[in-house]
Amino acid sequence: MSRVGAARETSQLDRRLEALNSARELASGALPEETLDSVLQVLDRAGSRRSLSGDHTVVGFFGATGSGKSSLFNAVSGEEIATAAVRRPTTTEPLAGIWGVQGSDALLDWLEVRKRHAAGPVKGFADDDTGLILLDLPDFDSTRAANREIVQRMVGLVDVLVWVLDPQKYADAAVHNDFLAPLSSHGAVTIVVLNQIDRLPEHEVRPVLESLKDILARDGLGKIQVLAASAALGTGVDKVRAVIRQAAVQRQAMSQRLAADITQAAARLAEASGLSAGGTKTGGRTAADTNAAGSGTAAGATAASRARLAGELAVAANVPLVVDAVARSYRLEATRRTGWPVTRWLARFRPDPLRRLNLRREGAKPELNRTSLPPAGAPERARTDAAVREFGEAASAGAPGPWRAAIRSAAREGSDRLPDAVDQAIASTDLSAGRKSWWWGLFNTVQWLALVTALAGFAWLGVLAALAYLQLPVPEVPRVQGWPVPTVMIAGGVLLGIVLAIAARFIVGAAAASRSAVARKRLKAAVADVAERLVVAPVEREVSRLAKFTAALKAAAGR
Repeated sequence: MSRVGAARETSQLDRRLEALNSARELASGALPEETLDSVLQVLDRAGSRRSLSGDHTVVGFFGATGSGKSSLFNAVSGEEIATAAVRRPTTTEPLAGIWGVQGSDALLDWLEVRKRHAAGPVKGFADDDTGLILLDLPDFDSTRAANREIVQRMVGLVDVLVWVLDPQKYADAAVHNDFLAPLSSHGAVTIVVLNQIDRLPEHEVRPVLESLKDILARDGLGKIQVLAASAALGTGVDKVRAVIRQAAVQRQAMSQRLAADITQAAARLAEASGLSAGGTKTGGRTAADTNAAGSGTAAGATAASRARLAGELAVAANVPLVVDAVARSYRLEATRRTGWPVTRWLARFRPDPLRRLNLRREGAKPELNRTSLPPAGAPERARTDAAVREFGEAASAGAPGPWRAAIRSAAREGSDRLPDAVDQAIASTDLSAGRKSWWWGLFNTVQWLALVTALAGFAWLGVLAALAYLQLPVPEVPRVQGWPVPTVMIAGGVLLGIVLAIAARFIVGAAAASRSAVARKRLKAAVADVAERLVVAPVEREVSRLAKFTAALKAAAGR
């Protein structure tokens, strides 16, 4: 492999590892810790393996008791390195045959392989420049738990996996369900050898091989290399050597193994999320099969869902009551300012609706403001909960199961603070309660002029009546169209006051409606701000986290 190709492969592996780690971090809190821990183990193994010798390719020989694994190991190695026996398993710990001892110690220490053998050159297969390590491992079906643990650990560590099967147990469910199927993404670094073909009649070798290939295809390993060999007779050993040598010479096995691990880890995250990771299989089941739970893209917070949430919270927080109080407060104040002076004083005995709600305070700090609105009862709390739940449902639509739950939970995380925050927002909203209308002064002035005119008319008539009563000369009263001026002044002043009072009612109604509309808009905006901060923002963070997770997962899967 050229240096340019190796550098490109390394760079791509770096990106995929970084993406996998990002996906794992983003999934924290949404996916099970067990799944995240398994991904972390993959990242740790990858980091450790890449820090060790990249000039050595580690090939592990795995097999069941009686499969002839150790015999095939010796046949490939060209010497009796491993002890083989017919009746019972003799491999109790890993044994390494090494071609190129220099630089292999740290790698073997990491693999926890103590038994090491510097193998001699095998023409056409390996020498000290090859950088090859063959491992003879305990039987995966050993009755000793320690042996099975070694095999399980080595399955996750070696660069190339050679599975040695025999004609009698090649279809054994234990090897297929427990090992081969879960490693379906590792086809590039997996070799299956049907050993002991010398025990089969020649005409049965091909049918048995075809049957084995069909089983492997069902495991998701339909494209791996399947070889037939006989360690006893040496049949097919050269083919096994050739495949292993190619992997060692190309120096790609380690990267391919790590890439397969990343693909498998990404598929594990995808399966736990209910997403598709490019059809990658885990345990014989494609992650795409789990995609029915969600598309991987949440609907998020739409303008319509935001407006509905704010509207429901506003109703639950008695905003309509405040809006009505704004209108009634304006009417009351306008009456006090523009009503007929003779009767307007009666309005002073009516309490201001906004003051009763503690919403007409000047100079108070907004952060300390609180209303005297009725406390939220069961209906209001139910309405608030339903609005938040409905918003969470709508925002999480399309998201897979665990992420949908995370989005819903984010919508509810600020629910306990909503009532107080909304109350403070209402109390801090400028309702223009202390702002006077321009026409009040004009109407007030004219009303007093009308009252003074009427009173002057009464005074004039009173003086004339007093003069007449005292038998004093009564001056001639000016007339307008035959009507005495004092009488005209009284009638005109009273009539003008009444007309102004009636006109003011219509103007006040329109102005009160306008002011309440402005108050409604401001109050809804204030409630919407609270909803954005305590409900929408947490949901949007989760939706964004899901989008980043999905993108990272695709990058980790190599798509």
